[in-house]
Amino acid sequence: MNEYLTFALPKGRLGDSAVKQFEMIGMASSIEKDSRKLIFIDEERKLRFMFVKPVDVITYVENGVADIGVIGKDSIIEEEADVYELLDLGFGQCKFSIAGYPGNALHQRDTVLRIATKYPKVTSNYFQKRNQPIEIIKLNGSVELAPLVGLSDVIVDIVETGSTLKANGLVILEDMFEISAKLIANRVSYRFKYDRIKTLVDQLDRHQEG
Repeated sequence: MNEYLTFALPKGRLGDSAVKQFEMIGMASSIEKDSRKLIFIDEERKLRFMFVKPVDVITYVENGVADIGVIGKDSIIEEEADVYELLDLGFGQCKFSIAGYPGNALHQRDTVLRIATKYPKVTSNYFQKRNQPIEIIKLNGSVELAPLVGLSDVIVDIVETGSTLKANGLVILEDMFEISAKLIANRVSYRFKYDRIKTLVDQLDRHQEG
């Protein structure tokens, strides 16, 4: 194991919020906010910060390239990530929700419900527990389009404000569960760098309580 504690941070709003938290505990002085660099190193504290696409955070942490990561709970569930969840960071709050046209029936035991989503595993697991037969249509773009053109009956997606749904004549039919940003750790790193990781978690936790 190398001497650095390496972080994989998602580019974008989630990463910006993470940097603010690290700043408040004195750990982000090496990060240049307006720089296009992808890696920042704090030689004094032996910290390395890598900025990656959100979808790649778990890959870097699972493979041990990064010891620590910040990522939404939605990605942890969908990827069935083999990592330790250390702390809820208190930002990035939103919900997994089922949405469609007002009055759409979600429980049709004798009918296959067509669902468009970016999250097939989350969707499959949720409806399997309800014994509702479904057909999952995996999309990577704007899932809100699917019901509008008849591709699906409903959608499963992350909802923050609901403004996009409303603009397209859709409504939340059912909230599934809440999600937020999590601090995660590689399992081997957690064992061999336990003291440093535990100190980090304690500092972040104290800051949240304060």
